[in-house]
Amino acid sequence: MAPLTTYQKKRNFKKTKEPNSNSRKSGKKLRFVVQRHHASHLHYDFRLEMDGVLKSWAVPKGPSLNPSDKRLAMMVEDHPYDYKNFEGEIPKENYGAGNVMIYDEGFYEPLEETKTAEKELLKELQKGSLKLELKGKKLKGEWALVKMHGKQENAWLLLKHKDKFSVDKEFDIEDNIPKKEKGNKVGDVQAKKGKKEKVEKESDYLKPQQFYKPMLAKLTDQTFDNEEWLFEYKFDGYPAIASVFDGKVSLYSRNHNSFNKKYPSIVKELEKLEMDIVLNGEIVALYKKGKQKFQLLQNHLQKKADKLVFYVFDILYLNGHETMEMPLSDRKDLLDHVFKNIDSDLILKTGTVIGNGKKFFQKVEKDKGEGIIAKKRNSIYQLGKRNNDWLKIKTEQRQEAIICGYTKPQGGRSHFGSLVLGVYEGKKLVHIGNCGTGFKEADLKALYDKMKPLERKTSPFDKISDIRNEATWISPKLICEVKFSEWTTDNHMRHPVFMGLRTDKKPKQVKKETEIPMENVVKQKNSKHENKKKPANMTLTLNGHKVELTTRNKIFWPEKKLTKGDLLEYYHTIFKTILPYLKDRPLSLKRNPNGIGDNGFFQKDIDVEQSPKWLKTEKILSESNNKDIDYLICNNKATLLYMANLGCIEINPWMSRIQHLEKPDYLVIDLDPVEIDFKGVKETALAVKEVLDEHELTGFCKTSGSKGIHIFVPFAARNTFETTRKWAKAIALETRKKLPEITSMERSPKIERKKCIWITCKTALDKQSRRLIPHGQNQAPRFPPLWNGRN
Repeated sequence: MAPLTTYQKKRNFKKTKEPNSNSRKSGKKLRFVVQRHHASHLHYDFRLEMDGVLKSWAVPKGPSLNPSDKRLAMMVEDHPYDYKNFEGEIPKENYGAGNVMIYDEGFYEPLEETKTAEKELLKELQKGSLKLELKGKKLKGEWALVKMHGKQENAWLLLKHKDKFSVDKEFDIEDNIPKKEKGNKVGDVQAKKGKKEKVEKESDYLKPQQFYKPMLAKLTDQTFDNEEWLFEYKFDGYPAIASVFDGKVSLYSRNHNSFNKKYPSIVKELEKLEMDIVLNGEIVALYKKGKQKFQLLQNHLQKKADKLVFYVFDILYLNGHETMEMPLSDRKDLLDHVFKNIDSDLILKTGTVIGNGKKFFQKVEKDKGEGIIAKKRNSIYQLGKRNNDWLKIKTEQRQEAIICGYTKPQGGRSHFGSLVLGVYEGKKLVHIGNCGTGFKEADLKALYDKMKPLERKTSPFDKISDIRNEATWISPKLICEVKFSEWTTDNHMRHPVFMGLRTDKKPKQVKKETEIPMENVVKQKNSKHENKKKPANMTLTLNGHKVELTTRNKIFWPEKKLTKGDLLEYYHTIFKTILPYLKDRPLSLKRNPNGIGDNGFFQKDIDVEQSPKWLKTEKILSESNNKDIDYLICNNKATLLYMANLGCIEINPWMSRIQHLEKPDYLVIDLDPVEIDFKGVKETALAVKEVLDEHELTGFCKTSGSKGIHIFVPFAARNTFETTRKWAKAIALETRKKLPEITSMERSPKIERKKCIWITCKTALDKQSRRLIPHGQNQAPRFPPLWNGRN
């Protein structure tokens, strides 16, 4: 085979500008080049001129000047000599799609003096041990390329020898690239002439929604103490959503009205965030040593608020992942982590109080604050919903109202006397009283100028109660907020005081806000013992969905007399532990509806017509069946209990997530003993660790549910399944070499079963993991031995 056949087969030269020719220079010196290649993942290509072509290795972490670093280098196909000058973009849908730039280039020669340098280097290449001297601009001195032992033909190590060019500190090649060349963290790179070329984000990166509707709180009549709730300060400002994606900021109201031009100081601060994120908070105007004043939000530039602040109390999205299905307590922990990287006096995190709502309310009331917000700690974020999971308790009555007209001014007042206010009851606009206090002279003129163009001859009300002075009617388009002492018997506000205009709502959304008795929404713990006999069927409301649990008394483990109800209770208890390992992963359901006594059956395709509409599914093409399959996605407790009710004792997730189906998060090394004791399993696991340490990889152990061990190696969804499979095989081969007496990679009758531990990496061959089962199928439920670390 010609040396460039593989290279040429992988490329369509009508679509890519990569060189196809192989013109050779005439000089005697051999060239090398290192190219920074941001394809599906960032890596460096190390290329040596040899035998008329460029011998090439892909180095994931790039060359290191620290001799203690052993950089993995995967040998790839030969490249043409002209490739040493290539820089630019390899188009999408082409092999190696992404951006290429030259990191370093120069000449090289073998360490040993010889008259036939290239011939000597070819011999060393054949032996699997190249010793080089690089003479580049950044990479200089003595280096070695050493082939790894085993059947993995293309795995090498790139090493720096200790010399005057080496360093003895931690080395990251990315730190040595100027920002103007490196671009941002997702791979923007400058072309050779200095013009920026923006590389699109990886296709598996989930973008945030264009708009998020904020979750709303119900008004209740009193505060309370409860450890299952947290309490926050109720701000006197504009609720807002801040979306930061790809360096661009969108700050908007609950009705998707943009705040970008109105509050540029907040937008400018948000632009500094080096992450893609969606935050829920409230824009507040501060004056007089941190006191809030709602009126200042209207014309803050003219009225000279001390500063505008965006108080953040929730996170809906972070770097490719929506977080709304996470319990509130976990979202708060995530916010704590995010704010470690936010240094701003305008973007602030809201404080919380756990459990003690009464004392907190008393403090807010003493400080003349507006009130507090109570939130269930295990609640998920429900877009645009107002339910019993979020409550607000006010220190004084407030009401949003529609301005429907105004009366004539009296005495020394100019412009108007009072505002005629209303709210919607269904489709009808009803009068709730007039407001004539709370205005300054500047407010009177500014508000009059807004009302004058809206004047109309007829009343917008169906019925109108007594108005002492003749009213001038206006179209019901302006919304204001007023505070008042109480509602009268005829449904009017007593002693209303104007607080300011609101621009973040639509008039049709303005309705009378009525308090719900606290006892109706906050369940206190019952000290009485519940009836031990459990009903066979019951319905739970989880994550806002009704989940039917049936035949709970059916025996699933006969020897232990444990039931399906015990299985449901088990998953109900451990849901916080297990959900992070299931989130966004397609699932194959292994169902045992009669317990462990039968073999059960697999179900991949969910009948979306017959299943609950709230279940999350993902359509994925099955290549073997040539049809789309609706895979179940388990992102909340409701789905977990739904699966358990189907008899899913064990759970089988894919190794990849729906955001990057073709790129697994991890590989798995499965140590499966036959008749050898667990001591041999531990010895093999430690040998795997040695291999991982040699390649700067980290592994996490968990019991397999039987007698073996699974070792999970995180790969951060950077490689395809094919590449990951090669890694898994290479690790297994290296381990096999260390312990040839007790390990094997083949299930063969010739192997002595009594001393055999099969090292398999079959979970890396397929997209579906072998299984994620927190207990052996034939064992009673116990606490799950899940692996540590992150996928």
